Amino acid sequence: MNLSDTLSSRRVQVAMLAVILVAGAGTGAFAWWNTRFQPPPSIFDTPVDGVLSYLTIDDFSQLPLKERLDFMLDLADRFRGLGSGESASMAAFLAGVTGPSRAQLEQNVRLLAKDALVEGAATYYTLPKDHRGDYIEKWTCDWIRYGERVTTGEESKKTDEELLRGIRRGAERDGERVADMGNIPSLNAEGAMSFLGFFSTQVQGTASPREQGQIAGFLDDVRGHFSPVF
Repeated sequence: MNLSDTLSSRRVQVAMLAVILVAGAGTGAFAWWNTRFQPPPSIFDTPVDGVLSYLTIDDFSQLPLKERLDFMLDLADRFRGLGSGESASMAAFLAGVTGPSRAQLEQNVRLLAKDALVEGAATYYTLPKDHRGDYIEKWTCDWIRYGERVTTGEESKKTDEELLRGIRRGAERDGERVADMGNIPSLNAEGAMSFLGFFSTQVQGTASPREQGQIAGFLDDVRGHFSPVF
C-alpha cells in the first residue's frame, strides 16, 4: 500500500469514527432527555391522582401548545364521567396540592394562557390591517368553542354571528379585568371580555417584554373591535 492509499484509508477510518461518536452522542443525549423529561400520562388509563399530578410539574409546560390544549380536553372528558370513588380521589388530591406544587400548577395555567396569546398575537401582527378584524372575530369564536368543549363536552352549535352578538352584549355589560386566580370567568360568548381581562392580568409575569408588548396591543385591539369603550 502506497502513501496515498494509506492516507485515504486513514481518512475513511477517521470519518467512520466521527460518525460513531456523533451517533453515540446523539443516543446518549436522547437517553438523557428521555429520562429527564416526563411525558404526559395516558389520561384514560392512569389513576386520577397520577393524571392531575402531571399538571403540577414543569414538564407539562414543556409540551407544545397544541399538545397541552389537547391534554386539557382529554382531561375534561375523563373527569366529566368520574364515579364517586374517583371524584373523592380527585377532591383529596386537589386539597393536598399546596406550596411549590400549587405554585407550579398556577404557573402552568399562566404559561398556557400566555403561549396561546403569544401565538394569537404573532399571527395577528403578520396580517394586513384590513384583515385583522376578521382574524379577531375568528380567533375569539375559536376560543369560545374550545372553552365550551372543555366545560360541556360539546362544541357550541351557534354560528359565528350568534357568538359575536353574545360577545358584544357581554362587552357592553362587563369589561372589568379579573385579577384573582380563583375567580376565572366563564369562557363563553358573554364572558369573553372578562376572560380576556383574566388573561391579560395573569400572563404578565410569564411573558418577555416583547411578548408583553404584543399581547397588550393584541388584547387592546380585540376589546376595541367589540366595544370602543375598552
